[in-house]
Amino acid sequence: MIRHILLIKFKQDAPESELLRLKALFEAMPNLIDGVVSVEWGENDSPEGKNQGYTHSVLMTFSDEEARQRYLPHPEHEALKKVFRPLLADIIVFDYTLGHD
Repeated sequence: MIRHILLIKFKQDAPESELLRLKALFEAMPNLIDGVVSVEWGENDSPEGKNQGYTHSVLMTFSDEEARQRYLPHPEHEALKKVFRPLLADIIVFDYTLGHD
């Protein structure tokens, strides 16, 4: 399995309604793309103050490398990006494979 982590800074003027729309698009992915096992959406609530302005995260799990490669060019992912990009100030993308030391 592969974990796909997004740390997200949204633009200050990103409307809450668009963030909710984006969240729903992410959460729909397991039903739309084979091999997307799960999606979690979260808002930073750490008391440490070390988030450097990143306010949201998305944690996706892919069943395997083929699933990740299927997701990246998939039309549903492209549709999600059309909503996502105008809201985005900055992003960190970090993937890792479970079970690899």
